[in-house]
Amino acid sequence: MLTTEFLPGSPCWVDVGSPDIESTAGFYSDLFGWRFQPAMEGYGFWQADGKTVAAAGSVMEEGAAASWMVYFQTPDCDATAKAVELAGGLVRAQPFDIEGQGRMAQFTDPAGAEFAAWQPGGTRGLDVVTDPGSFAWAELFVPDTDGIRGFYRSVFGWRFDDVDMGDLTYPVASPAEGGADSSMAGLVGLPPGDRAHWVPFFEVPDCDGVVARCQELGGTVRTPVDDVPGVGRIAYLSDPHGARFAVITSTA
Repeated sequence: MLTTEFLPGSPCWVDVGSPDIESTAGFYSDLFGWRFQPAMEGYGFWQADGKTVAAAGSVMEEGAAASWMVYFQTPDCDATAKAVELAGGLVRAQPFDIEGQGRMAQFTDPAGAEFAAWQPGGTRGLDVVTDPGSFAWAELFVPDTDGIRGFYRSVFGWRFDDVDMGDLTYPVASPAEGGADSSMAGLVGLPPGDRAHWVPFFEVPDCDGVVARCQELGGTVRTPVDDVPGVGRIAYLSDPHGARFAVITSTA
């Protein structure tokens, strides 16, 4: 389960890159009831009850598609960048400082999925996770869920457990320093013809209602609402610019 303890290697931040930050801000604000607060040119934070739950920024790279980025906590961003290179990944943005807030870098894993690392300074991470209306889980879609494990073990020290889901086995990742209840992400086999990617999940009180509202706002249902026994009710969506995300109403 995600918490704001933000152990090394755990997800601590999510933001979406958009070609039109104003329309993206409006979409998610309407969908989740968030309030968007511009922070600097081309970047801002969504808040719920005055607490930061996600962020959005303008797409900076030429030809880059709209997408959500998951950031993982690191005590040393430069060491993480070196670990990524040694493990066969790509450093897309070398470590750099966000004045007074922290240090970050962006990477691509060997399967092609993009992610980032955050070394906390004044900002440790999101103010709230797991609660309704906030970031609650992450999934990595890759062609080889076994082969990618070595990369993330080398970079973040993750542990992996194969969870029996009945008809399938679901690999679950936990941070090296976490206990039995510190799981934070799952690995999913990539459908043919798709590209490797990370997907953030947002907890919602009514999965079906959010899916219907997403369509009304111009978003797309990528995978219809489905019940996962013992987990909750889930749907995979994309916003009007194509950024992928998922929503879940967890089983109590």
